[in-house]
Amino acid sequence: MKHDRFHGRVKSVRQPCAWPGCAEPGEFRAPGPRPAGFDGPGDYRWFCLDHIRQFNAGYDFFAGMSMAEILDAQHPVAGWDRQARAFNPTAGHGEAPRWADFTDPLEAIGAHMRSRVSGLRADGVVFTPEERRALDVLGLGLDADRAALRRRYSQLVRRYHPDRNGGDRSFEARLQGVVEAYQLLRRAAAFA
Repeated sequence: MKHDRFHGRVKSVRQPCAWPGCAEPGEFRAPGPRPAGFDGPGDYRWFCLDHIRQFNAGYDFFAGMSMAEILDAQHPVAGWDRQARAFNPTAGHGEAPRWADFTDPLEAIGAHMRSRVSGLRADGVVFTPEERRALDVLGLGLDADRAALRRRYSQLVRRYHPDRNGGDRSFEARLQGVVEAYQLLRRAAAFA
């Protein structure tokens, strides 16, 4: 694999260099007049290699900051005083569990997260993403039981099997998907 010797070059961009009077292609991205913030990544300008070097030589990240703001930004633990979504008590998933209802903290966290999973059946059984895809292949809902699984499998095998279709082998791929989905689900904890 051949690497480009200039880190940050984006050759697929078809923009001219933003430097006034330059006709070279702009292959290097630089911050634009609107900085990144809550409403998106901000604006960018595109420069050729010579002009991105000039831009970088004159760029000052700390422009407009007071001395205290500069020292805060350079501090080794800068930003850790703010609460991000991933580091808040609920990890971005609603209210925290009631710890008094559980003897083990891991049980409390597990119960809380199971309540958030979209593949949760009314009786508390959780389906994995593969099991949910297998249910979709068979056309079954989350509330299906073992008898419904077996009935649906039998219906689909009769529909797609070449012996039932006069030797027509055009449904073999569907039949294979049905068989694989059934084999996965019949061993799943939800149908035990």
